[in-house]
Amino acid sequence: MLSGLTLDQMRTFVTVVESGSFRSGAARLSRVQSAVSHSIANLELELGVALFDRSGHRPILTSEGQALLANVRDILLRVDAMRARALSIGDGVELELSLTVDTLFPIATIGAALAEMRIEYPTVSIRLAVEPLGGPIASLMEKRSALAIVVGEDFRDPRIALEAITSIEQVAVVSPGHPLALRPHGDIVGLPDLADHLQIVLSDPTSLSEGRSFGVLSPQTCRVGSQDTKHAMILAGLGWGRLPTWQVERDISDGRLRRLLANALGRNGQLASEAYVAHRLDKPLGPAAQAFRRALLRGLSR
Repeated sequence: MLSGLTLDQMRTFVTVVESGSFRSGAARLSRVQSAVSHSIANLELELGVALFDRSGHRPILTSEGQALLANVRDILLRVDAMRARALSIGDGVELELSLTVDTLFPIATIGAALAEMRIEYPTVSIRLAVEPLGGPIASLMEKRSALAIVVGEDFRDPRIALEAITSIEQVAVVSPGHPLALRPHGDIVGLPDLADHLQIVLSDPTSLSEGRSFGVLSPQTCRVGSQDTKHAMILAGLGWGRLPTWQVERDISDGRLRRLLANALGRNGQLASEAYVAHRLDKPLGPAAQAFRRALLRGLSR
């Protein structure tokens, strides 16, 4: 039975190892050497092994002591993490930051802001989802997330507070081998031309868009569940669609995608939508969520 083990004994053991001797360990702990020796002896008695070889001038870790040192350090690390979390709870810090991000928003920007938040609040866990269309708003209404990043004006609710943070630009694109890309350079693509070809569009995972259609101009559609799938299908030449500039600018510059000059899709096939940080009015942002928001705004201003 190890019921007599104490955290103090384990901390004393680690301190002696790190300081190199019982005397130095006692000085670091502001104790007399006999108290340190007694604590180590009790720890050895509880464990049933000798942690130090005391036959020489300085105590040397035995093989058993070397093996158990890693376990002791791991225990102390977990205890310190638990203590830090308990202090955070007492200060009102969230145990977890739950966040749903619109698929049109650059996820790398979110990652950088979350990493910055974790420096300030290292004990806060993160639950991150990426969803299209009504997903971010629905996550707030269903209390699946405390915070959301919303793009566009299509989904509003009076119970949701919105703060505009940046704009997201989308461009109409198609693969170089697609018939729409083979038109004369600078030729404006009309609505009838777009309607003659398959459009790749996102499906809404929620019921918020039931009976509504957003940006669908062709009767021929391929509905997909994620932005990455939409991107892949357009690259494959299956059809045309709008994608955020941050996702396709390299494809365009390298010739893997061509922009469509279609005024029906925005001036020169380009459309900008506002992006917002959103949360429920009845659920004010906690300290970690506020830290994430500040980090996100700093990142967007650079």
